[in-house]
Amino acid sequence: MIDLSICMVSYNTRQLLADCLHSIRASGTRRSYELIISDNGSTDGTLQMLPAEFPEVQVIHNDRNLGYTLPMNQALCRASGRYLVQLNPDTLVQPGLFDTLVDYLEANPQVGILTPRVLNRDGSLQLQCRRSAARPWDALSYMLHLDRLFPNSRRFGGYLMTYMDEQTTHEAEAVSGSCMLIRREVVAGIGYLDEALFAYQEDSEFCFRARKAGWKIVYLPTASLIHFGGQGGSKNQPYRGVIEWHRSYAYYYRKHLARDYFFLLNWMFYGLIWAKLGVSLVATFFRKDKHVGTPKP
Repeated sequence: MIDLSICMVSYNTRQLLADCLHSIRASGTRRSYELIISDNGSTDGTLQMLPAEFPEVQVIHNDRNLGYTLPMNQALCRASGRYLVQLNPDTLVQPGLFDTLVDYLEANPQVGILTPRVLNRDGSLQLQCRRSAARPWDALSYMLHLDRLFPNSRRFGGYLMTYMDEQTTHEAEAVSGSCMLIRREVVAGIGYLDEALFAYQEDSEFCFRARKAGWKIVYLPTASLIHFGGQGGSKNQPYRGVIEWHRSYAYYYRKHLARDYFFLLNWMFYGLIWAKLGVSLVATFFRKDKHVGTPKP
């Protein structure tokens, strides 16, 4: 059996995808792997570039933009590896990444999901790579930017875990789908990504189910990659991206967290999400570089 199935979703990211695939080739992994890309009807030459430059890639053709979750599930369903990798096309794999991740999983059978140290292009940590389950107070602190004012506080920095040392291996409640290594047994036990989510929060929702099933989720800083962020569907369709981010979070909260809180608190929280959506749409209108997610240097 192949060691790794590296799965990606592409949508008009031709050059970024090519750079990512070149970085995988150059990473020097000793593990066997396959590459599966689910394409959302790209019109920028992606579908011509892949067979010409990367004939080893298995390509799934979609005739329109189906978002992220469903195409990623298409790739995961085709995968035959012992370990499944969700990887964004706007990433650069650093040497030794996959070997370090797989070695850790093989030495720690209780760990089901693993993420590396995800870096911005300037070498700083991309904070979203390790997260809490986004309970109301943590999410509120994040939305009000209290985590930026008090980054070393567990009370205010809970969502992005800014109080944790980024150089130390530790557990998290959720990790970023920009690079996520998953045991096949996890998917066999809890299923694939929730396709009610067009895009965004599908990683948090999947991690929530994995933890509920008894698996540990770990952030491993000895492995790293660079993630440019906001260069895929959210850049091509910025307003839809903003709407889907907020809709996805409301769905995730209602599915997994709302039952733990009084209904008035839940409705207040939903109101905050939709208010933030309005502010985000206005901000996107005036923003020169229109994309969803953390601004990258």
